[in-house]
Amino acid sequence: MTRVWEWNRPVTVREVLEDLQKERSIAYTTVMTVLDNLHQKGWVRREAEGRAYRYEAVSTRAAYAAALMNEAWSASDNPAAALVAFFGMMSPEQRQALRDAVRMVQVDEPAEDPEDTEGPEEAAGQGEPAEQAGPVEEDRTPPPPEAAGEPGAGEGHEPGANAGGKGR
Repeated sequence: MTRVWEWNRPVTVREVLEDLQKERSIAYTTVMTVLDNLHQKGWVRREAEGRAYRYEAVSTRAAYAAALMNEAWSASDNPAAALVAFFGMMSPEQRQALRDAVRMVQVDEPAEDPEDTEGPEEAAGQGEPAEQAGPVEEDRTPPPPEAAGEPGAGEGHEPGANAGGKGR
């Protein structure tokens, strides 16, 4: 997939092969099999061109990464703990990128009408505002891939399904 994304246009097996051979020896049939597997799994679409096919990515690299993260998170028996551990592994730059992404998703959400929502005092059945021990942290849970606005997310195939391995 990495090679298909790098070309950023429909590519032939021969083009991918020649690109890969700059780094290592690899057989034409190996590249053809991997691209065919990616096609069968819905990661690339192909169009016949003479006796060959041109392959094009169905989704972006970002949508693929999001699907992998979602798949790993969903497989956890304790998703909240998995997120805490994942966030703990992030660099300060990655945490800032996460905060920025959450803000972008929140901007896209419709604003709530204050008259339509109950505050803590109404929910508790009290007429006085509830006291808080400190500032309330905003929800920092990353959005699902569909909310990220990435093309290809949620289009009837499972991007996180074994897509022939990473880095292909």
